[in-house]
Amino acid sequence: MEHPIGIIGGMGPMASQLFYKMVTEHTAAERDQDHIDLILLSDASMPDRTGAILSGDYEPPRRQLLADARLLERCGCAAIAITCNTAHFFADMIAGELGIPILHMIRETAAHVARRCPGGTVGVLATDGTVRTGLYQKALSEQGLQPWTPPADIQAEVMHQIYHRVKSGLPCDRESWRRIEAACRRAGCAAVVLACTELSVIKADESLEDWYVDPMEVLARKVVETAGKTYR
Repeated sequence: MEHPIGIIGGMGPMASQLFYKMVTEHTAAERDQDHIDLILLSDASMPDRTGAILSGDYEPPRRQLLADARLLERCGCAAIAITCNTAHFFADMIAGELGIPILHMIRETAAHVARRCPGGTVGVLATDGTVRTGLYQKALSEQGLQPWTPPADIQAEVMHQIYHRVKSGLPCDRESWRRIEAACRRAGCAAVVLACTELSVIKADESLEDWYVDPMEVLARKVVETAGKTYR
């Protein structure tokens, strides 16, 4: 194995296995050897990222994420992808301490959405922690887009889907999802970013339309291209 791509996952595990499936399915390959060499690190013990952000105690997840990244670096990885949107708050803290790049899911997604609907209003469905950091709002604004985040009652529905459904091993609460979607459409969103990987699981399970932009799909394309393969 020469210069693999390192994947830090486990945040949560259902999203991580979906990401591996995305990379595999979207790599143009006719045999095993045509696929990408990956080192998959599923760190399910990573402290809750949203809890750390809301409490202001950043050090535990920052320290653990850095240890994971350094392990992948020592294993010879050429780059690192992190399958958690909220974790990118801490990824930005550690990027300067690594000798290999972190493929930045949030910035890649913002650029992708800007190409699809330039200047449009873009919904951001994410954890309270990701919303609090403003990571997506900043990245989308820098691309000339108008970010929209849900009001408190709808944000509570989003958190319900993430923590009480997918992370708990349960399927999407469809009635709740209808309320979320209705709020996004009332806001005039040209696209909606599923800015939490648990919501990526819902998109796959429910076959949601491409109005919903999945950052994991964007990151999977970046991994394929970084590895010098053809995305299909």
